[in-house]
Amino acid sequence: MSKLGEFELIQQIRSSVIVPENIQGIGDDCAVIPQQEGYETLVSTDMLMEGVHFLREDVNPYQLGWKSAAVNFSDIAAMGGEPIGSFLAFSLPKNLSDEWIARFMEGYQAISQQFSFPLLGGDTTSSLDRICICVTVLGKTKKGLSRKRNSAQVGDLVCVTGTLGDSAAGLDVILNKRERKEDEHWLVNRHYHPTPRLFEGIELAKTEGVHAMMDISDGIGSDLRHIIEESQVGINIQVETIPLSPQLRRYCTTNHLDAIQLATCGGEDYELVFTVSPEAEKQITVAHTIIGTVTAGNELNWEGSNKEYLGFRHF
Repeated sequence: MSKLGEFELIQQIRSSVIVPENIQGIGDDCAVIPQQEGYETLVSTDMLMEGVHFLREDVNPYQLGWKSAAVNFSDIAAMGGEPIGSFLAFSLPKNLSDEWIARFMEGYQAISQQFSFPLLGGDTTSSLDRICICVTVLGKTKKGLSRKRNSAQVGDLVCVTGTLGDSAAGLDVILNKRERKEDEHWLVNRHYHPTPRLFEGIELAKTEGVHAMMDISDGIGSDLRHIIEESQVGINIQVETIPLSPQLRRYCTTNHLDAIQLATCGGEDYELVFTVSPEAEKQITVAHTIIGTVTAGNELNWEGSNKEYLGFRHF
């Protein structure tokens, strides 16, 4: 950052951002966002720390910019929300190059534009040696349409979008410095370049009979327990129905890994898990897989396995 000072960096970012006409974005002490009658505002924030969430020597800055936004956009998707905007705050080492920062912002802006999620403000500061990234996102839903973790009902089906475990396998490739052939490259890309299920979340929230919903960030072994705790229900999962990609299956076979362990405990899939009545499930147009049912009680049972899949925990 020797050539680019703080204010020059902010101005460079500001000039690359397209903000909707009715919103005041970067330039003042606060963004100004008009409230809409009949809507609820969704707010979420996440932090990514170098050495904990990413390795600077492996991830390229474009990928990191994309993922920094994606993991936060996924929280809005989990509630069935529509995007309003995001706020980006980061601490950057002084020896970080201007080119690195530009590529990071390219990745951040690429996903922001794809999902109409304008950057509306944030903060910049220097750090001693590591990168720290904090993103806050705003979304909206019509009153009563946001999907929460406490709404699962006994008799619901448990469903997921996409395939699970790919990101965890990609991380395994990175940490173990495995040779990156076609499958390995695909899995690493799933780790660094997740796709938030915003369109799917909006569609699911419109479907009467879709009850609880959340994104899969810590592995379903952990995330399903949040639904159990908040909804005061039990869940039975048929292990053999958990959707696994061909790339994951081949990778696990080659490296003698447990694909189900990665799919349930690895985390960072950023797919959606939701519960839905059997009648409503037949009407859903979003691609999904049924993996279990909601039951009375408060236990998570893995039918077809004698293992206990706990999921990822930060502490």
